[in-house]
Amino acid sequence: QTRSLLGVFEEDAAAISNYINQLFQAMHRIYDAQNELSAATHLTSKLLKEYEKQRFPLGGDDEVMTSTLQQFAKVIDELSSCHAVLSTQLADAMMFPITQFKERDLKEILTLKEVFQIASNDHDAAITRYSRLSKRRENEKIKAEVTEDVYTSRKKQHQTMMHYFCALNTLQYKKKIALLEPLLGYMQAQISFFKMGSENLTEQLEEFLNNIGTSVQNVRREMDCEVENMQQTIEDLEVASDPLYLPDPDPTKFPVHRNLTRKAGYLNARNKTGLVSSSWERQFYFTQGGNLMSQARGDVAGGLVMDIDNCSVMAVDCEDRRYCFQITSFDGKKSSILQAESKKDYEEWICTINNISKQIYLSENPEEIAARVNQSALEAVTPSPSFQQRHESLRPSVQSRPPAARTSSTGSLGSDSAALSALSLDSLVAPDTPIQFDIISPVSEDLPGQPKSSGQSGRRTNPFGESGGSKSETEDSILHQLFIVRFLGSMEVKSDESPDVVYETMRQILAARAIHNVFRMTESHLLVTCDCLKLIDPQTQVTRLRFPLPSVVLCATHQENKRLFGFVLRTSGGRVESRQTSICYIFESNNEGEKICDSVGLAKQIAFHAELDRKASEKQKEIERVKEKQQKELNKQKQIEKDLEEQSRLIAASSRSNQSGGEGQFVVLSSSQSEDSDLGEDGKKKRESE
Repeated sequence: QTRSLLGVFEEDAAAISNYINQLFQAMHRIYDAQNELSAATHLTSKLLKEYEKQRFPLGGDDEVMTSTLQQFAKVIDELSSCHAVLSTQLADAMMFPITQFKERDLKEILTLKEVFQIASNDHDAAITRYSRLSKRRENEKIKAEVTEDVYTSRKKQHQTMMHYFCALNTLQYKKKIALLEPLLGYMQAQISFFKMGSENLTEQLEEFLNNIGTSVQNVRREMDCEVENMQQTIEDLEVASDPLYLPDPDPTKFPVHRNLTRKAGYLNARNKTGLVSSSWERQFYFTQGGNLMSQARGDVAGGLVMDIDNCSVMAVDCEDRRYCFQITSFDGKKSSILQAESKKDYEEWICTINNISKQIYLSENPEEIAARVNQSALEAVTPSPSFQQRHESLRPSVQSRPPAARTSSTGSLGSDSAALSALSLDSLVAPDTPIQFDIISPVSEDLPGQPKSSGQSGRRTNPFGESGGSKSETEDSILHQLFIVRFLGSMEVKSDESPDVVYETMRQILAARAIHNVFRMTESHLLVTCDCLKLIDPQTQVTRLRFPLPSVVLCATHQENKRLFGFVLRTSGGRVESRQTSICYIFESNNEGEKICDSVGLAKQIAFHAELDRKASEKQKEIERVKEKQQKELNKQKQIEKDLEEQSRLIAASSRSNQSGGEGQFVVLSSSQSEDSDLGEDGKKKRESE
C-alpha cells in the first residue's frame, strides 16, 4: 500500500513539475516582452529627441514638427520610466516566486527521490546478506557485522523515507503558493503601472493629443488632394509624351537643337574585347564644362571619359549600327565611339560637342553665342540650285556676296572678324563655286564641268607595301612625316597669294557643313615628302589623292582653331579651259595644324635646295663636258703638229737623198694632199696657217 501510494504521489509531483515548467516559460516571455517594450520605448523617446539634429535633404527647418516631437518624446520618456518600474516589479513579484519553486522545491523532491532509492537498494542488499548466514557455522563476528549493516540500512531507509514523504506532502501546499503568488505579483504590478499611467495622462495631454489628431487629418486631406493632382498630371504627361515613346521620333515634331552647350542621355559605348571583336555597353553620359562624363547604373557619381576642349567629333560607320559618332581628343591619343538612340540625339550630341570643343560654354551667354554662330552660318551659305541634283543635299554652293565684316569661321565665339585688308571676299572665292565634301577616289567619275586636276590623279599603291618591281617615288625622299587628318571640303578659289583665301574657304566650308547637317568626315593619313603630299587610306593603304609639292603654293592654319589647316593647289584646267585654276583643300588634324604647315614648308625648302643642287650639278657637268671637248681639240691639235713634224723630217730626208729627187717630192706632196683631204676644212686652214 505504501509503495502504491508513493507511486501516486510521485506521478503527481512529475505532473506538477511539467506544468510549472510551462507556466515558467510563459511568465518569462511576459517578463522578456516587458523588458523589450521598456527598451524600445526608451529608444523611441531618444530618437524623437534627436529629430532636431537630423539634416533631411528635402526637409526644411520645421519648428512646429520639432516642438511636437519633443512633446511626444517627453511623454514617451515618462511611459518608458513606468515600463522600467513594471519590469522591476514583474521580476520581484512574479518571476522570483515561481523561479524559487522550480529551482528549489522541485529539485529537492528529485534529490530526495534519488536518496530514498539508494537507501532502499542498500537495505535490500543488507537483508540479502543477512539471509545468507549459515546455521551450522556460527561466526559471531560476521553475524554481528551483518546485523549492524541491516540495522544501519533500515534506519537510513526509514529516515530518508520520512523526509521524502514529508516533502511530497508539503509539495501539495507549495504548489498552490507557487501558482498564486506569481499571479498576484503580476496583477499588482500591472495595477501599479496603470495607476502611474493615469497620473501621467492628464487632461492637458488629452487636449494635446486631440490637436495632433486634427493636424493629422488635415495633412491626410492635403495628401489626398496632392495625389489627385499628380494623377491628373500623370495622365496629361502620358498623352503629351506619347510621340516620345518611339525610339526615333519624328524630326518635324521635335526639331534638332543645335545651340546646346550641355547634353545628357544614354549612349552605347563601344569597348574592344579583342583584335576584331567588340562589345557595346549602355551608360548614362553627360557634359560637365569641357569634360565628357559617364555614370554606370548603381554608381553614386560620374567618371571622366574625355576632355572635349578642342576635340574633334565626326560621324562614323561602325559595324552594322546606326547613329554612331567618334570623339577624338585634341592630342589624338584617345578616342571613343558612341551610338545614340535616335537621329535627333545623334545630331544634337555632335552639335553640342562641337560647341563645347570651341569653348563657347566659357562665355556668359553660351546658347546665345552658339545661336549667333549658327545664324551667321545661315546667312553666309545657301545651297546652289545649279549644282547637280544628286549632290545638292551634300554639296552646297556659295553665292556671291558684297564684301562685309563677317565671322572668320564657325570656330570663332560669335565675334566679328576684321575686314580683309588686301583682298575682298569676292576676289578670294569664285562665285557659284560648288563645295566638295567627299574625297573623290582615283576610280570615281569626273564631275561634269570639273576636269580632273593633277592633285586628284591619285594612284593605288600596293597595300602590302611592295613596289611590284618599280621604285617608289618617295623612297629616296629625305622627309617622311605622317599625320592623321580628316577632310572637311574643297572648293575653287580665285586667288592664291594671301592666307586670307584659306581663312575664307574655311569659313564657307564649315558654315555649309553646319547648315546642311554634313557631319561625316573622311579620315586619312597625310604623308608629307619632298616630292608630294599624299592622302592614304588608313585601312587599305590606297593613295586617295596625290598633290605634287611644286603645285602647293600656299598653306595656312586657322587663326583661332589651330587644328584646322588648308592649302591651295595650283592646277591646270578648270571651268575655263587653257588656264590655271587654284583649289583650296581644308582639313582637320588631331595635332596642331601649324606643325603640318611647318612640315610642308620644310618639304618645299628641302625640294628648293635639292633643285638648286640639281641645277648646280648640271652646270658642273656642262663645264666638265666643255673642258672635255677642249681637251679633245687640244689633243687633236697636238697630233696634227706631231704629224707635221714627222712630214718635215721625211722631206728633209728625201732632199738629202740623191736617188729620190723628183719622185720623193711627188710622194711627199701626194701624202700631204692625202692628209689635207682627211683633215677637212678646219685642218686645211690650220695647215695653211702653219
